[in-house]
Amino acid sequence: METKVDEIAERIYRLSTFLPAVGPRGLTFNQFLVDAEQPLLFHCGQRALFPAVSQTAARIMDLRRLRWITFSHVEADECGALDEWMAAAPAATVTHGAIGCAIWLNDQAPRPPRALADNEVLDLGGRRVRRLDTPHVPHCWDAGLLYEETTGTLFCSDLLTHVGDPPALTEGDVVGPAVAAERQFGFTGVTPATGDTIRRLAGLRPRTLAVMHGSSFSGDGAPVLEALAGFYDGLLQKAAAPSRG
Repeated sequence: METKVDEIAERIYRLSTFLPAVGPRGLTFNQFLVDAEQPLLFHCGQRALFPAVSQTAARIMDLRRLRWITFSHVEADECGALDEWMAAAPAATVTHGAIGCAIWLNDQAPRPPRALADNEVLDLGGRRVRRLDTPHVPHCWDAGLLYEETTGTLFCSDLLTHVGDPPALTEGDVVGPAVAAERQFGFTGVTPATGDTIRRLAGLRPRTLAVMHGSSFSGDGAPVLEALAGFYDGLLQKAAAPSRG
């Protein structure tokens, strides 16, 4: 098992492991390391991936420097290796939204977590990350995303998931492959709030979209997210339309 590393924005690193047996064309599982005075890891990955991912991360920095660990929602590929990461980084604190702390982390985290409010900013020293509550986007009640304000990087979790082992970073189309993956797997819990939640992200006008499964995107992220919101609006309208026959 090999974990590759690529710098997708200044001092923001994509740690990517391709699992060819997942789905018909395989799937990448990506974690993101923000190197700052107080480094942060977004996504822990599954426990089985921890040896490969942590060894690759250690090529970037001493893991004992890690101060913050976070993720979008409670799921194995988001936080399965939380205990292992916290053991490797004894000074690190896990942080999540208030709901995630209440329903899971307060009971299960090896050390007390820090709950972040919607729009609360963590100053990492040279980098600033903003917590954005996004309930059920991409899925799960506790879901939330991070926006790194200095580089304009939005950590998207499962939004824009696409299959295969594509390049680490692209300026090309990611919406088409994401729509195809959504139609195949149906992993997003679409609600009346889905489109508006994604449009809120578009309003940040991110310059890099750090995608958990597939290529990250470099360029104007707003139209990408607007297009994705429109797709989910269409799914909801189709589901709500009265059946004929």
